[in-house]
Amino acid sequence: MKDLVQCREEIDEIDRKITALFEERMEVAAEVAEYKRAIGKKVFDKEREEQKLAVIEGMASNVYFARGLRELFTQIMSLSRKYQYTMLAEEGQSGFSVTEALSCGKGEAAAYFGEPGSYTEQALLQSLGEACERISCKSFPAVVEAVENGTAKYGVVPIENTTTGDISDLYDLLAVHPVYPVAEQVIKIEHMLVAPAGATEEGIKEVYSHPQALLQCSSYFEQHPGLMQRACSSTSGCAMEVAETGDRTKAAIASEQAAKHYGLTILRRGLNNENINSTRFLVLSKEAVFTKTADKVSICFEIMHEAGSLYRILSHLIYNNLNMTKIESRPIPGKQFEYRFFIDFDGKLSEPAVQNALTGIREEVSRLKVLGCYKAFV
Repeated sequence: MKDLVQCREEIDEIDRKITALFEERMEVAAEVAEYKRAIGKKVFDKEREEQKLAVIEGMASNVYFARGLRELFTQIMSLSRKYQYTMLAEEGQSGFSVTEALSCGKGEAAAYFGEPGSYTEQALLQSLGEACERISCKSFPAVVEAVENGTAKYGVVPIENTTTGDISDLYDLLAVHPVYPVAEQVIKIEHMLVAPAGATEEGIKEVYSHPQALLQCSSYFEQHPGLMQRACSSTSGCAMEVAETGDRTKAAIASEQAAKHYGLTILRRGLNNENINSTRFLVLSKEAVFTKTADKVSICFEIMHEAGSLYRILSHLIYNNLNMTKIESRPIPGKQFEYRFFIDFDGKLSEPAVQNALTGIREEVSRLKVLGCYKAFV
């Protein structure tokens, strides 16, 4: 029997040979990339890879080795593709350009979801300032449409809440409309129970608010099971409706700004289930631009409904040392149990690592959209 030292020495020698052969293989892969560049052929050839893997499996002496060789050579071919992508990546292929800064001044407009006094209007003011005209919209599609048709230079919409999670409808809009996130803003959410002057908390029978706000205050309703919950389009819209009725048995869950704007009394503060409750808002533009300070990239893509397809795409981020900060999935309309994926990761579109990753992802998905590049809110 060989001792451990001898076995390790033999493994070290084998590893040296494997390393040399791997580098030799990559050199040939570089020549393949040059050839494919010349004739305009895609790097990823799934049919060719499957044929190659089947041949390699057939060389194995047993089933276990066959399975191991398939996994090993799957990774080798994946690394070969990534090496080729680094040679093929070209700056500017994303279609985005750099701008100095965002501006929305006098004579320009920004659309936002909700009525005056909404959290979204607050996010607009903090992102773009008070100089621009503000257009109130009753739905997310209306905001997107205003940006898309040029009525508004920018649009502001909520995308995620720390308590209730993502606002999925907006993801679906971003995937198919030519609008792009150019900035994000985070607003601390402090829900108030607001009602017409003279109302008391004990006298309230119905509470109106946006479905997300009602969910974020579910503990309050558990403590007051007799209250009727009424969902409507926005927190500020509910505040406006309650103010217009003047009915002291009706209240809204809305912001302090909305209460002040519509002349409502605050019956109770801090209805949130959690003290740390914040919403992330996106500023949308029709122009595919990013500022020099941008450090986050958002993309969406569609892939084949088969084993390993998502892993293969995410491996491009790992290979290029890019930190993924978020992943979500949404059903693709018209396709049963197939999904569109949304990913955020740290980086800028002008960076070589990001360009390399996007080159590889673009080659290996059925559809890719770079949603935007913007400064992450800190």
